[in-house]
Amino acid sequence: MKPLLLAVLLVFDINLGASAVEAQGASPSAPTVDQGLAALQSGHAAQALADFQQILAADPNNAVACLYAATAALEEYNGALAVRYAERARQLDPQSWKVHTNLVAAYAAAGMKPQRDQERAVLAQLHATGAPDARRASGFLLEIFQAGSARVDAIQYFAPMGRFHTYYRFIIHPTGAPVHEIDVQSNDFDEGSWAAAHPAEAAAGERQFQLTDATGTADYRMFSGKPDYDAIRAMVVAIMQASSARPSQP
Repeated sequence: MKPLLLAVLLVFDINLGASAVEAQGASPSAPTVDQGLAALQSGHAAQALADFQQILAADPNNAVACLYAATAALEEYNGALAVRYAERARQLDPQSWKVHTNLVAAYAAAGMKPQRDQERAVLAQLHATGAPDARRASGFLLEIFQAGSARVDAIQYFAPMGRFHTYYRFIIHPTGAPVHEIDVQSNDFDEGSWAAAHPAEAAAGERQFQLTDATGTADYRMFSGKPDYDAIRAMVVAIMQASSARPSQP
C-alpha cells in the first residue's frame, strides 16, 4: 500500500532538490533519492529512511531528501525524527505547500499540538492565497496514528466536501481486515431542522455534523458546528476499541 502522505508528496518535483553530490555523480554504492523513494513506495520505510539519511549525510541541504526522510519517519511512527527532518525542509524551502503539509503530520505524530495547529493555519492561508498546488488542494493528511493493531490516516478538509459534506475522514487499516472509514459529515436531510433550531449558528455558516460510519450504517454522535479534531480523534479511538472488544458474529 502506497503511504497516503507519500501520494500527496509525489507531485513534488524531485529535481528541485537535486544535490550537488548527485549532480557531480555520487559514489556507485551511495543511494539516490530515486532509490529511497522506490523503497518508500514499496512499503520499506526503514530502508527508505536509511537511504535518505545517507544522502543527507553527504548533502545536508537537499530539501527533497529532508522531505522524504520526514515521510519515512512518519511511516515508522517516529514523530520526533519526522519533526527534525520536516523542520529542516521548511528551513530550506519555506514556501513549499508540501513541506507545511508534512509538518502538520510530523507535529501531530510528536504530540506537539500548538505547533500542529499553527501549521494547520498556515495551510489554510496557503490554500486561500498561495501557489496553485495549494489552491487546488481540498484538504490534507493531518495525522497518522496507531490504535491497537490498526493504522489510522486522519484527513481534514478545508471546507466540508462532497455530497455528504465530509469534514474529517479517519481511514482505518486493520491488520488482516478490510479498510474502512469513520467520518465527520453533515447530512443535508437533517440540516433544515437543525438550522431552524439554531438560526444564529446557521446564519453564520455553521452546520450540524455527525460522526458516522462512512457506509452510513451507524451514527455515533451529533455536533452543532465544526467539532474539535482532538475530541473527534478520541471518540474514533473509543469506537475502535469498543468494536474490537465485541465478540465476533458466528
